[in-house]
Amino acid sequence: MRHVKIPLPAIYPITDTSISGLSIPEQVQYFIAGGAKLIQIREKNASSRAFLKAVEASIAIARTYDVRVIVNDRVDIAMLSKADGVHLGQEDLSPNHARQLLGPEAIIGYSTHTIDQVRSAAELPIDYLAFGPVFPTSTKSDPDPVVGLKILRQVKKIAGDLPLVAIGGITAENLRSVLDAGADTAAIISGVLSKPRNIAENVADLITICLPK
Repeated sequence: MRHVKIPLPAIYPITDTSISGLSIPEQVQYFIAGGAKLIQIREKNASSRAFLKAVEASIAIARTYDVRVIVNDRVDIAMLSKADGVHLGQEDLSPNHARQLLGPEAIIGYSTHTIDQVRSAAELPIDYLAFGPVFPTSTKSDPDPVVGLKILRQVKKIAGDLPLVAIGGITAENLRSVLDAGADTAAIISGVLSKPRNIAENVADLITICLPK
């Protein structure tokens, strides 16, 4: 199965209101100001109604700048908001069902944490594979075991033409090592949000790190 639909940008920031203290649309504005072209909206604590409203507002901002918006977990919110796609975890709606609901043009990402999960994902109707946590992370209360760069290199070989998104504890200090290990893209939360006043600058700095040497 050939998965490649769009070239993924090297930096893929993810919103988190608990870290930033900012609304989702505010975070999206800062991400875009820093140069982000693909953004994931992640919110675990808001009501469905509030989350939908925030996603719709964020998409309205993003469309102005030709920035794609992916919704974490919630296929229903992605459908209603007309987001560009959805990112699914191991316990979420299956990628097959999500594809049926969202159609062939939607971007569908899928989280994996073990080599066996990566192998199982190879034939799923997904557009990118997320793998991690590469490094220790504080954004999840019960994170999966850290995989490290050595296993990330193995996963890149297994993934083939499926774009690989590394996630988990990625910062400006270790980003280059993640890309050198084979990741096409780095999904980053704390690395851009931990200093809310500097979000746009943080994104821009990370993009600069990704430029060819």
